[in-house]
Amino acid sequence: MKSFSSSSFASENAVALEFAADAVKDNPYALFTDFQWFLLAGKDTVFFTAFSKSRFDDTMLQDLVTKMVSLAPQLTHGFRGAKPGYPFPQRILEEITSVEDVDSFEGYPDKWLSHSQDVFKHPELPLFRVMAANLKNGPDAEGRMSIIQVRSAHCLMEGSDAALLTRSQTANHGIQSDKGRSENWFKRFRQGFRGTMMAWVYSVAGNLMNAPERKLHFRTLAIPRQRVRALANRIGVRQRSLYFALVTFALHSEKDRRVKEKFITAAYTMLDTKRTASDDDFFRVRALEAKFPFNVDFVSYAKAVDAEMEASENKDITKFQLTILAMMGALRRLSRTFPWMINDKVWRLQGATADMVLTLVPPHRSVGPLTDWMIEPIYCGAFHQSTNISTFCPGREYMTISFVVEERHLQYVDRVNTLIDQLETLG
Repeated sequence: MKSFSSSSFASENAVALEFAADAVKDNPYALFTDFQWFLLAGKDTVFFTAFSKSRFDDTMLQDLVTKMVSLAPQLTHGFRGAKPGYPFPQRILEEITSVEDVDSFEGYPDKWLSHSQDVFKHPELPLFRVMAANLKNGPDAEGRMSIIQVRSAHCLMEGSDAALLTRSQTANHGIQSDKGRSENWFKRFRQGFRGTMMAWVYSVAGNLMNAPERKLHFRTLAIPRQRVRALANRIGVRQRSLYFALVTFALHSEKDRRVKEKFITAAYTMLDTKRTASDDDFFRVRALEAKFPFNVDFVSYAKAVDAEMEASENKDITKFQLTILAMMGALRRLSRTFPWMINDKVWRLQGATADMVLTLVPPHRSVGPLTDWMIEPIYCGAFHQSTNISTFCPGREYMTISFVVEERHLQYVDRVNTLIDQLETLG
């Protein structure tokens, strides 16, 4: 049981809420899927931020949170004393919101972004925070009066949730797996066996290798979508492929900046409607692996990225995802039996297996009462321990890229704009 459909009868919904409250009485995470547990145990977080043409005070921000929670009831899960599906009392709203005044927006939103580990420090509070900053002397030349940021544990929110909330639509998950599409027993057994073996290898390797902690830094870019759309058409690749190529080429062209000499290795995510009974019941996203053959000529590299992604997605993309889900379940069981094995060393290991994690979230377009105050560009991103990540967030006019990367990569972020400028000068 994960969340509660708005189409349920009132009596059924009341019973479901009562059952959920009872289920989490002793363990706030009792209703979490294995995927949610994995992200919670790794203390992974996500953020969403945008400027506003309106000024926010405490009451307005708390009202915004109340509306947000009504559309995304999963935000009421995962803390001590939680009543899943019920509105927050005033005392909680006051604890998880904050408003401040600033002199200017110079350096924002980058200077405001963080790993958000504070959301885990108070087990009696929800796993998210909402903050606003107002300009002291009125709107700036661009009409911006304030900036809003939502910071959440990743186990509660994914990119598609942020996209739905931006449109003032419900982000209630329901059951994401398709119980009517069961795979044959041998395939389930094979995936479960692989996942279990992977969990043991992952946990043992993490403890033995003891990968050093990588301090991550935050940086954002906002690129007019029309520029990249025109370039993608000229080169003959999909826009998504070009964005991925721009970022990986900019940050990992030098041999000492990638895991493998001849490839740039990446993990990337996508939404998929072909669900099975073995899929996670909460998250909509699928994970895929890719090896992009490196080429010093960027146009050739971009075409290779496009071809690699097409080849990967034409295969059975459920295989890798379901093996990973089985691994997460096995890690969860291991953490109960051998809690000392599942530690920060294990979570740091994930950052050493790929050069970059790439996430393209669904389009974020502000519509409706929840977000009518919003001004583009809109930014969202994720933090995973010791893992280089770039998140692509399309709006109406801009594609924003939020980088969470090691300092050694930070200086190369500006290469993305340089590459675009160079491509536009080509005949």
